[in-house]
Amino acid sequence: MPMRSTIRLALAGVGLMAAAGAVAAEEIVLKVHHFLPPPSTAHAKFITPWCEKINKESAGRLKCQIYPAMQLGGTPPQLIDQVRDGVADIVWTLPGYTAGRFPAVEAFELPFMTRTAQGASRALWEYVRANKLDQSEFKDVHPILFHVHDEGHLHLRKGPIRTLADFKGLKLRAPTRQTNKLLAALGATPVGMPVPQVSEALSKGVIDGAMLPWEVVPAVKVQELVKYHSETDPASRALYTTAFIFAMNRAKYDSLPPELKKVIDANGGAEASAWVGKIWDDSAPAARNLAVKRGNQFNTIPAAELKNWERAGQAVYDSWIKEVSARGHDGKALLRSARELIDKYDTK
Repeated sequence: MPMRSTIRLALAGVGLMAAAGAVAAEEIVLKVHHFLPPPSTAHAKFITPWCEKINKESAGRLKCQIYPAMQLGGTPPQLIDQVRDGVADIVWTLPGYTAGRFPAVEAFELPFMTRTAQGASRALWEYVRANKLDQSEFKDVHPILFHVHDEGHLHLRKGPIRTLADFKGLKLRAPTRQTNKLLAALGATPVGMPVPQVSEALSKGVIDGAMLPWEVVPAVKVQELVKYHSETDPASRALYTTAFIFAMNRAKYDSLPPELKKVIDANGGAEASAWVGKIWDDSAPAARNLAVKRGNQFNTIPAAELKNWERAGQAVYDSWIKEVSARGHDGKALLRSARELIDKYDTK
């Protein structure tokens, strides 16, 4: 073969190798969608750092394009379908925003179950895996992690709640089906709505107050719209919490090369779930302090009074067990599983 042809072939081979290397190292941009503004804890302290971490650990091959505050369109309840359908590659949302669609995971949203977000988030991940919910309720997406928020409290416009009787006649916002049922059992009129709607509903007097964790209060400026904060005895289990999912489009995950799947996997699971829960726990004191600085009024519902609330809320447990059992689960076994895992990981 002439020398010139040999050189051409060698150069062509080098070019093909370079092109193959470029394809192998091609940057993959992941569209990440969620419903809160950029200053929120979720955006600033969880999603952004998580994206920076996978970018570093993938040597720049994985990059996030984050769309906060529903910038890709739609409403918060539509996020889970957006990730299923590939509108977004990753979403952060509440399964409970789609009422009744993920009933088994609602065990963690039953009243008086959890103590800390860190421990309960690890327990939630283990609960999903132990009961194979990732293969049933969440089979259409790839769960990266699950978590819950810090203790939920009552934030009110007109006056505090001190006893069970004080709920009567109040229109109170609740985030999920189980919290709606709890408020009804306690004597209030529940008004279900996603977090982004709370500020307007309070300012227009549509609701008298809201069930919220401290973490999210500054993001929607609730401390500026209410004057009273009724908190439960800190030694007792939380009045309620809410389950969240950070999920990836299944086809997008499956399309990743093995080394990039490992990066996603290394930043998900039980440890990552607990890490996010701790972010929520750690954010609560500073958020609460904003309400203190405004001169808002606080009261603590003692453990003895909370016993009355627990008795009133027993019907919520009974209803949930009946419903999930009718859908093919063993409701009592699921509740027992949730409680055992919470007791194992969630201590104060």
